Amino acid sequence: MDEPRDYDDLQPRIATGDADAFARWVAAVEHSLRDGLRSFSASVDVEAVVQETLLRVWQVAPRFAPDGKPNGLFRLGVRIARNLALSELRRIGAPSDYPKTGSDETSPALSVRTPDPLLRRLLRECRERLPAKPATALAERLAAGGEPDEQLAERVGMRVNTFRQNVSRARALLRDCLERQGVDVDTELG
Repeated sequence: MDEPRDYDDLQPRIATGDADAFARWVAAVEHSLRDGLRSFSASVDVEAVVQETLLRVWQVAPRFAPDGKPNGLFRLGVRIARNLALSELRRIGAPSDYPKTGSDETSPALSVRTPDPLLRRLLRECRERLPAKPATALAERLAAGGEPDEQLAERVGMRVNTFRQNVSRARALLRDCLERQGVDVDTELG
């Protein structure tokens, strides 16, 4: 198996505020960040944690100093994400018996997944069936590149909670639609 690509070469450009470089980095690591939070999904809004993580990585990138190991910026993102999820668990009073992966070596591997053309087609068809407001909120979230929900909600003329509810509703409707098409969502997308 080939070594995963080291995306730290984008960090100097990200540090100068290059949104395109950050978007490339996000596209490469977002799925792995989300995967690393799977154990929290029953108690924590993982999507909100991922978005906050991306915002914080964007903010600290100018001060980030590589340690010489591959994917340092990604490893920093993993640590930020886990800390945010654990803080949210403490805030809501949930049990703290979640798996701990303290070292960077046990963080989820950065990998590039080849998209399944049939799954992409079914997903596109299901997105086209979404009601207008959930479709708008989801499209804005997907194109956000780490922007906070407050800005996204304002851009589409929704209150923040309404925006987040519409994103959640869109995700639930997509899951239902895909499952009706015979897609095992947990296996395919998890």
